[in-house]
Amino acid sequence: MKRLQLGKLPIDILRRTMLTGIGAHSDLVVEGPKPGLDFATVRLDGGFLLVSADPITGATEDIGRYAIHVSANDVATSGTRPMFAETVVLLAEGSSVEDAAGIGKQMHETAASLRMAIVGGHTEVTPGLKKTIVVVTAFGYAKKYVSSSGAKAGDTMMMTKFAGLEGTSEIATERADLLRGVPQAALRRAGSLISQVSVVEEAVAAFATGSIHAMHDCTEGGVLGAAYEMSLASGLGFVLRRELVPVLPETAKICEALSIDPLKLIGSGALLLAVRKGEEIRVEKALGGMCRVTRIGNFAEGARLVVGRGGSKLAMTDAPQDELWRVFRRPPLRG
Repeated sequence: MKRLQLGKLPIDILRRTMLTGIGAHSDLVVEGPKPGLDFATVRLDGGFLLVSADPITGATEDIGRYAIHVSANDVATSGTRPMFAETVVLLAEGSSVEDAAGIGKQMHETAASLRMAIVGGHTEVTPGLKKTIVVVTAFGYAKKYVSSSGAKAGDTMMMTKFAGLEGTSEIATERADLLRGVPQAALRRAGSLISQVSVVEEAVAAFATGSIHAMHDCTEGGVLGAAYEMSLASGLGFVLRRELVPVLPETAKICEALSIDPLKLIGSGALLLAVRKGEEIRVEKALGGMCRVTRIGNFAEGARLVVGRGGSKLAMTDAPQDELWRVFRRPPLRG
């Protein structure tokens, strides 16, 4: 019996297991379960219901904030603001009333900042659970939208902000014991990066330019995982130039200390964009006042290539396992 590795199921296994049957057929489903998609789309009178669900299984300190942001980001990659959320909080055995209250407060504050209403859910202390898990389903409504399956050959691949934002913050907060060689000031800056994990504003602004064919947020697997999933959903290849991907000094220090790749580190807060060729400046102007936006490659027919310094080329044949899981598996340092 083959044991699965931590993190998202490899796409070939996902197809052979969870996607072999998806319930009853409905003519209202426009986009259902498919590798690389951020959200499902259901046709409603006059528009579309956009739905996405995601768990938070790594973070503990800010789990309520991450949970709202990650699912909100998925819906926002449509170019539409998320409107509603359902929350499922599975508290670890031994959790306190204060633990539950803290998560509830985090979710409320985060949803309110995004103008989302929490409309229901479920909370329990779960037998046998060693670490609290929070799952959020976000909902939006749109008359027009884009999805990660819409990239075109020739589109410029652009990204907002920096690689590995979420992972940098989580590692600095949850596994500082592994980072004794990293200056405390850098760790404090790294931990504060949770303030940058939302992509809602930039996604809405990018979509409004009319120059966007597709968007995908850089969650598990980081920038490389997002590029792979977006190209897979769109039936394309890509050329991504590693040296063009922006990485914060704090992320670089932490990744160097842990010997991990910042481009494979979970990166909520960075948004991958497929921009119509020749219209890159329009997107840069639209986003320039709110965040950094960088051209990092292009979508094309053929292979999925990561070009390194000196022109070396690595063909991607699957989405990478996220580096966060490698870090969280490590035992605490002694002494």
